[in-house]
Amino acid sequence: MNLDTQLEYKLEDDRVLLKPLKRGDLVHLLPYALYEPELWRYSLLPANGEANMEAYIEFALKQHTLGNSYPFIVFDKQREAYAGSTRFYDIQPQHKTLQLGYTWYGKDFQGTGLNKHCKFLLLEFAFEAVGAERVEFRADAKNTRSIAAMKSIGCTEEGILRSNCTAPMGRRDSIVLSILKEEWYSTIRTTLENKLN
Repeated sequence: MNLDTQLEYKLEDDRVLLKPLKRGDLVHLLPYALYEPELWRYSLLPANGEANMEAYIEFALKQHTLGNSYPFIVFDKQREAYAGSTRFYDIQPQHKTLQLGYTWYGKDFQGTGLNKHCKFLLLEFAFEAVGAERVEFRADAKNTRSIAAMKSIGCTEEGILRSNCTAPMGRRDSIVLSILKEEWYSTIRTTLENKLN
């Protein structure tokens, strides 16, 4: 399950292009750090302000170097604009599992269908190219918008981890959801693909 080897090509369809995140992408993501503070309300690593966005990108790239994550910048081909970021993380090759998260989009891209395109490409890659057996998702248990988005692509809710991590405003409860390989092939792939069309 070596993502670096597998991701020598870009993930894209007619709507979205996912490219490996680089330091130079700060210029594309900075407007969201400066002008959309509400994006970071539930983030464990807020990227509000230039310094925080720089730290956000550096953390993502460091984790990639360690083999723990693979971050992307999201480009909306329909609007010809950078929309946000997402990543694979907590990559565990020995268990054939990974998490999909740190996903955020500028407010103009939310609710437009962009997220479903991104998730289809990422899930297709995880299960079909890398051979993952399970893709996990987590969110602040209070983040109803994010939870609804995860359920809309077919995630199964597993439960709540109580006070499981430190957040900027104190401790938080995290909801855990997942998609299993057999679920992807039996129903979710086709259902999600139909929603894109």
